[in-house]
Amino acid sequence: MSDFVVSARKYRPQTFDTVVGQKSITATLKNAIKNDHLAQAFLFCGSRGVGKTSTARILAKTINCSNLTENFEACNQCESCESFNSGASLNVYELDAASNNSVEDIRNLIDQVRVGPQLGNYKVYIIDEVHMLSTSAFNAFLKTLEEPPKHAIFILATTEKHKIIPTILSRCQIFDFNRIKVKDIAEHLGEIAKKEGIDAESEALHVIAQKADGALRDALSIFDQIVTFSGNTITYQNVIDNLNILDYDYYFRIVDYALKEDIPGSMLLLNDIIEHGFDPHNFIVGLADHFRNLLVCKDVRTAGLLEVGESTQERYVAQSKELDGSFIVRALGVLSQADVEYKASKNQRLLVEMALMQLCSIKAEQEKKNA
Repeated sequence: MSDFVVSARKYRPQTFDTVVGQKSITATLKNAIKNDHLAQAFLFCGSRGVGKTSTARILAKTINCSNLTENFEACNQCESCESFNSGASLNVYELDAASNNSVEDIRNLIDQVRVGPQLGNYKVYIIDEVHMLSTSAFNAFLKTLEEPPKHAIFILATTEKHKIIPTILSRCQIFDFNRIKVKDIAEHLGEIAKKEGIDAESEALHVIAQKADGALRDALSIFDQIVTFSGNTITYQNVIDNLNILDYDYYFRIVDYALKEDIPGSMLLLNDIIEHGFDPHNFIVGLADHFRNLLVCKDVRTAGLLEVGESTQERYVAQSKELDGSFIVRALGVLSQADVEYKASKNQRLLVEMALMQLCSIKAEQEKKNA
């Protein structure tokens, strides 16, 4: 039987310093431990895969560690840390509120809260997807959350903060987790690739990071999928083939056709894109994003907003120099309108072709205005 462990589990953060993209939150929690200013109830909010549950577990392990490092991290060597790492700690109780959302489940938890820790100073109760609790369960939980025993700390995690009743919110220290930046995800994937002996192109890792949409767990799942597909060498081409992503090159070529006012060339390229199985609507959205990136490259102050690999960034900068800002803004207007009208259109391909024809006519349109 295979002993393969998915990367999301194998490389799950074990200390505050290894949490990706949440430095302000981890720094605040470490300072709370350092200054002995720990709240008794925390609420971790944010989208999926940004480190809420991992940070909750790290906090639970660290506050019970009997031999903290100089950097206020868990030592991973004391009895408490070893029992936590082996999954045998009696000081940490995790409840999935999605499947345990009744009053009875909360009453069982409250009964456990009364019992003090056998090892360490705190018993930590991590309630995941807490917004799934029923209203009556929330109400049953309120009194305990307001006046818990000194040894009890509650860490609530949710992806939907707006569903949590105000009386719960007012009793918690609230931490809003950020979506993780493409650059941070790509760098983290690069480190994992080195540890696994995988040769990965920078462009390939950036595409995976963009596809993950701010969720590190999704990025690691995609990374595993690509490794399974391509072996120990991850190339840009392998990634776009496996994830069915349109190559950047198509967008650069469309812009070149627009500059040359080459309507037949752009129509043939669109036909090639459709024949390769790509959705025309996704193409329109991707092309709009391409023009947005070109606009970003026009000014040094906004260049940092471009989230692509180095070689692709050089292509963007080079192409942006060939375009006026007014051309790009006009193109974005055309594509935005096509995007809005796409679903209601009876002839969607013609709508996309019309948008390309308009792009190829912008230059002549501007020359006519300036004449």
